[in-house]
Amino acid sequence: MFRVSTSLLRLLLGVLFPLLLVGILAESVLDGERFAQEVPLMLALHAHASVTFDRLAILFTDLGGVDVIAPVSALLLVYFWFRQRPLALFFAVAVGGSALVTVVMKLVFPRLRPHLWPRLVTESDASFPSGHAMYSLALVLALLLLFWRRPGFAAWRWPTLGVGLAFSLVVGVSRLYLGVHYPSDVLAGWLCGLAWVLGVYALTRPNRHLSSDRQGLQPGGPDGSGGQGGSLGQSGTAQ
Repeated sequence: MFRVSTSLLRLLLGVLFPLLLVGILAESVLDGERFAQEVPLMLALHAHASVTFDRLAILFTDLGGVDVIAPVSALLLVYFWFRQRPLALFFAVAVGGSALVTVVMKLVFPRLRPHLWPRLVTESDASFPSGHAMYSLALVLALLLLFWRRPGFAAWRWPTLGVGLAFSLVVGVSRLYLGVHYPSDVLAGWLCGLAWVLGVYALTRPNRHLSSDRQGLQPGGPDGSGGQGGSLGQSGTAQ
Protein backbone atom coordinates (compact mmCIF):
# COMPACT_ATOMS: atom_id res chain seq x y z
CA MET A 1 0.00 0.00 0.00
CA PHE A 2 1.33 3.43 -0.94
CA ARG A 3 2.21 5.59 2.07
CA VAL A 4 3.15 9.26 1.91
CA SER A 5 6.07 10.16 4.17
CA THR A 6 5.72 12.97 6.69
CA SER A 7 8.44 14.97 4.95
CA LEU A 8 6.73 14.71 1.58
CA LEU A 9 3.37 15.64 3.07
CA ARG A 10 4.94 18.64 4.79
CA LEU A 11 6.52 19.70 1.50
CA LEU A 12 3.24 19.41 -0.43
CA LEU A 13 0.86 20.94 2.10
CA GLY A 14 3.24 23.29 3.87
CA VAL A 15 5.35 24.64 1.03
CA LEU A 16 4.10 23.90 -2.50
CA PHE A 17 0.37 24.38 -1.90
CA PRO A 18 0.77 27.71 -0.04
CA LEU A 19 3.12 28.96 -2.78
CA LEU A 20 0.55 28.00 -5.40
CA LEU A 21 -2.09 30.05 -3.60
CA VAL A 22 0.30 32.99 -3.24
CA GLY A 23 0.98 32.79 -6.97
CA ILE A 24 -2.75 33.03 -7.70
CA LEU A 25 -3.11 36.03 -5.40
CA ALA A 26 0.01 37.69 -6.80
CA GLU A 27 -1.20 37.31 -10.38
CA SER A 28 -4.44 39.06 -9.47
CA VAL A 29 -2.50 41.86 -7.79
CA LEU A 30 -0.30 42.36 -10.86
CA ASP A 31 -3.40 42.46 -13.06
CA GLY A 32 -4.98 45.08 -10.81
CA GLU A 33 -7.89 42.81 -9.95
CA ARG A 34 -9.76 42.90 -6.66
CA PHE A 35 -11.49 40.07 -4.93
CA ALA A 36 -15.21 40.79 -4.69
CA GLN A 37 -15.69 40.23 -0.96
CA GLU A 38 -12.60 42.03 0.34
CA VAL A 39 -13.98 45.54 0.72
CA PRO A 40 -17.37 44.41 2.15
CA LEU A 41 -15.50 42.28 4.68
CA MET A 42 -13.34 45.21 5.75
CA LEU A 43 -16.33 47.54 6.00
CA ALA A 44 -18.21 44.96 8.09
CA LEU A 45 -15.22 44.73 10.42
CA HIS A 46 -14.94 48.50 10.65
CA ALA A 47 -18.65 48.75 11.50
CA HIS A 48 -17.76 47.34 14.95
CA ALA A 49 -15.08 49.94 15.60
CA SER A 50 -14.80 51.32 19.12
CA VAL A 51 -12.19 53.00 21.28
CA THR A 52 -11.40 49.69 22.99
CA PHE A 53 -11.01 47.82 19.71
CA ASP A 54 -8.89 50.69 18.37
CA ARG A 55 -6.47 50.33 21.27
CA LEU A 56 -6.34 46.55 21.00
CA ALA A 57 -5.74 46.70 17.24
CA ILE A 58 -2.89 49.20 17.67
CA LEU A 59 -1.41 47.06 20.48
CA PHE A 60 -1.36 43.87 18.43
CA THR A 61 -0.21 45.60 15.27
CA ASP A 62 2.71 46.96 17.30
CA LEU A 63 3.48 43.54 18.80
CA GLY A 64 3.47 41.94 15.35
CA GLY A 65 5.59 44.66 13.74
CA VAL A 66 9.29 44.79 13.07
CA ASP A 67 9.90 47.15 16.02
CA VAL A 68 9.01 44.31 18.40
CA ILE A 69 9.67 41.18 16.33
CA ALA A 70 13.21 42.27 15.39
CA PRO A 71 14.63 42.81 18.92
CA VAL A 72 12.84 39.72 20.27
CA SER A 73 14.24 37.67 17.39
CA ALA A 74 17.73 39.08 18.01
CA LEU A 75 17.62 38.01 21.67
CA LEU A 76 16.39 34.55 20.72
CA LEU A 77 19.10 34.28 18.08
CA VAL A 78 21.77 34.98 20.70
CA TYR A 79 20.22 32.32 22.94
CA PHE A 80 20.23 29.71 20.17
CA TRP A 81 23.77 30.70 19.11
CA PHE A 82 25.17 29.77 22.51
CA ARG A 83 23.02 26.66 22.73
CA GLN A 84 23.48 25.04 19.32
CA ARG A 85 24.67 26.73 16.15
CA PRO A 86 22.38 24.75 13.78
CA LEU A 87 19.35 26.08 15.69
CA ALA A 88 20.66 29.63 15.38
CA LEU A 89 21.26 29.20 11.65
CA PHE A 90 17.74 27.96 11.05
CA PHE A 91 16.18 30.67 13.21
CA ALA A 92 18.15 33.46 11.53
CA VAL A 93 17.28 32.34 8.01
CA ALA A 94 13.65 31.50 8.87
CA VAL A 95 12.76 34.72 10.67
CA GLY A 96 15.28 37.14 9.18
CA GLY A 97 14.69 35.71 5.73
CA SER A 98 10.96 36.24 6.03
CA ALA A 99 11.60 39.97 6.49
CA LEU A 100 13.77 40.01 3.37
CA VAL A 101 11.13 38.10 1.38
CA THR A 102 8.54 40.66 2.44
CA VAL A 103 10.69 43.58 1.26
CA VAL A 104 11.35 41.94 -2.11
CA MET A 105 7.70 41.05 -2.67
CA LYS A 106 6.56 44.58 -1.83
CA LEU A 107 8.95 45.87 -4.49
CA VAL A 108 7.73 43.37 -7.07
CA PHE A 109 4.03 43.86 -6.25
CA PRO A 110 3.57 47.62 -5.59
CA ARG A 111 -0.07 47.35 -4.56
CA LEU A 112 -1.55 50.52 -3.10
CA ARG A 113 -2.99 50.26 0.38
CA PRO A 114 -6.75 50.56 0.87
CA HIS A 115 -8.23 53.96 1.70
CA LEU A 116 -11.71 53.17 3.00
CA TRP A 117 -11.76 55.37 6.13
CA PRO A 118 -9.43 57.67 8.07
CA ARG A 119 -6.67 55.43 9.40
CA LEU A 120 -5.23 55.39 12.91
CA VAL A 121 -1.77 54.33 11.71
CA THR A 122 0.34 55.51 8.80
CA GLU A 123 1.99 53.11 6.38
CA SER A 124 4.03 54.20 3.37
CA ASP A 125 5.18 50.97 1.73
CA ALA A 126 3.28 48.62 -0.56
CA SER A 127 0.33 46.60 0.70
CA PHE A 128 1.08 43.13 -0.69
CA PRO A 129 1.88 41.00 1.25
CA SER A 130 1.32 41.87 4.90
CA GLY A 131 4.68 41.97 6.64
CA HIS A 132 3.01 41.78 10.05
CA ALA A 133 1.22 38.57 9.11
CA MET A 134 4.42 37.06 7.73
CA TYR A 135 6.69 38.16 10.62
CA SER A 136 4.35 36.97 13.35
CA LEU A 137 3.71 33.56 11.80
CA ALA A 138 7.37 33.06 10.90
CA LEU A 139 8.46 33.73 14.48
CA VAL A 140 5.78 31.50 16.00
CA LEU A 141 6.34 28.66 13.54
CA ALA A 142 10.14 28.78 13.81
CA LEU A 143 9.99 28.51 17.61
CA LEU A 144 7.45 25.69 17.48
CA LEU A 145 9.57 23.70 15.04
CA LEU A 146 12.66 24.12 17.21
CA PHE A 147 10.98 23.07 20.45
CA TRP A 148 8.33 20.62 19.23
CA ARG A 149 10.45 17.48 19.62
CA ARG A 150 12.42 18.63 22.65
CA PRO A 151 12.29 16.41 25.74
CA GLY A 152 9.95 17.92 28.32
CA PHE A 153 8.04 20.04 25.78
CA ALA A 154 5.44 17.42 24.88
CA ALA A 155 2.85 18.70 27.37
CA TRP A 156 3.23 22.23 26.03
CA ARG A 157 3.03 21.47 22.32
CA TRP A 158 -0.65 22.01 21.58
CA PRO A 159 -1.28 24.86 24.06
CA THR A 160 1.74 26.69 22.64
CA LEU A 161 0.58 26.02 19.09
CA GLY A 162 -2.87 27.38 19.91
CA VAL A 163 -1.55 30.53 21.58
CA GLY A 164 1.00 31.15 18.83
CA LEU A 165 -1.47 30.78 15.99
CA ALA A 166 -4.02 32.90 17.86
CA PHE A 167 -1.41 35.64 18.21
CA SER A 168 -0.63 35.64 14.49
CA LEU A 169 -4.35 35.54 13.67
CA VAL A 170 -5.11 38.55 15.87
CA VAL A 171 -2.16 40.45 14.40
CA GLY A 172 -3.52 39.82 10.91
CA VAL A 173 -7.05 40.82 11.85
CA SER A 174 -5.73 43.99 13.49
CA ARG A 175 -4.27 45.02 10.12
CA LEU A 176 -7.68 44.61 8.51
CA TYR A 177 -9.40 46.46 11.34
CA LEU A 178 -6.99 49.37 10.95
CA GLY A 179 -7.66 49.47 7.22
CA VAL A 180 -4.03 49.19 6.12
CA HIS A 181 -4.34 45.85 4.30
CA TYR A 182 -6.73 43.93 2.13
CA PRO A 183 -7.60 40.41 3.32
CA SER A 184 -5.60 38.96 0.42
CA ASP A 185 -2.51 40.83 1.69
CA VAL A 186 -2.83 39.21 5.10
CA LEU A 187 -3.56 35.78 3.65
CA ALA A 188 -0.52 36.04 1.37
CA GLY A 189 1.62 37.03 4.36
CA TRP A 190 0.55 33.97 6.33
CA LEU A 191 1.01 31.65 3.36
CA CYS A 192 4.46 33.06 2.54
CA GLY A 193 5.53 32.80 6.16
CA LEU A 194 4.36 29.19 6.33
CA ALA A 195 6.06 28.14 3.09
CA TRP A 196 9.29 29.99 3.85
CA VAL A 197 9.80 28.64 7.36
CA LEU A 198 8.89 25.05 6.47
CA GLY A 199 11.10 25.22 3.39
CA VAL A 200 14.06 26.48 5.42
CA TYR A 201 13.39 23.81 8.04
CA ALA A 202 13.45 21.07 5.41
CA LEU A 203 16.75 22.33 4.00
CA THR A 204 18.62 23.00 7.25
CA ARG A 205 17.12 20.19 9.41
CA PRO A 206 18.16 21.88 12.68
CA ASN A 207 16.70 19.10 14.87
CA ARG A 208 18.29 16.17 13.06
CA HIS A 209 20.53 15.44 16.07
CA LEU A 210 17.40 14.65 18.13
CA SER A 211 16.51 11.74 15.85
CA SER A 212 20.03 10.38 16.02
CA ASP A 213 20.10 10.77 19.79
CA ARG A 214 16.82 8.87 20.18
CA GLN A 215 17.99 6.19 17.80
CA GLY A 216 21.17 5.76 19.79
CA LEU A 217 19.17 5.24 22.98
CA GLN A 218 17.07 2.46 21.50
CA PRO A 219 17.79 -1.11 22.72
CA GLY A 220 19.95 -2.69 20.09
CA GLY A 221 20.79 0.75 18.67
CA PRO A 222 22.66 1.45 15.47
CA ASP A 223 25.95 0.41 17.00
CA GLY A 224 24.45 -3.01 17.81
CA SER A 225 25.63 -2.74 21.43
CA GLY A 226 22.31 -2.18 23.13
CA GLY A 227 21.82 1.56 22.60
CA GLN A 228 21.99 3.21 26.01
CA GLY A 229 24.54 0.86 27.44
CA GLY A 230 26.76 1.41 24.41
CA SER A 231 26.54 5.18 24.84
CA LEU A 232 27.40 4.99 28.50
CA GLY A 233 30.22 2.63 27.75
CA GLN A 234 31.67 5.05 25.24
CA SER A 235 31.31 7.84 27.75
CA GLY A 236 33.19 5.85 30.36
CA THR A 237 35.95 5.06 27.90
CA ALA A 238 36.29 8.70 27.00
CA GLN A 239 36.82 9.60 30.64
